[in-house]
Amino acid sequence: MDKGPEESIQFAKKYLEDLLSFFGLNVDVYATSEDGDVIELNVPSTHMNGFLIGNRGDTMRSMQYLISMALKSKEYELNRVNVDIADYKKQRAHRLEDRAADWLKEVKDTGEDKHLPSMNSADRRTIHRLAGEHGLVTESEGEGRDRHIVLKKPTDE
Repeated sequence: MDKGPEESIQFAKKYLEDLLSFFGLNVDVYATSEDGDVIELNVPSTHMNGFLIGNRGDTMRSMQYLISMALKSKEYELNRVNVDIADYKKQRAHRLEDRAADWLKEVKDTGEDKHLPSMNSADRRTIHRLAGEHGLVTESEGEGRDRHIVLKKPTDE
């Protein structure tokens, strides 16, 4: 059997649906890979959203990890996975972008470095991207859960 992108997506979709069925949840997961690099799995809103998302998205990220490892162990072509439940990540990204706008403006206005709160890698990527779009420089500092970004004005100004 070919283990290309389409087969990778179908495997990931079925894996997540089977995992959810263990909790008595029979839903149709929307699966796609728009950029051809990451499999996007979207679970519709149900009465189990809070349980499936977990504390600050921990359960959702654990499911992501399980699916990714299953794809790797079976040597599927695509093995990077993004699981979103009831658009939690999308809404979180919008809230983060709103907060980031204030942080970026503050650094531009004052010229002083700003140490942001600790955040996960996906949120840090969002901040790095936004800062770059607004002409600011970023640095990541710290390790593990304490890793955070420092926003700075470029030194050539």
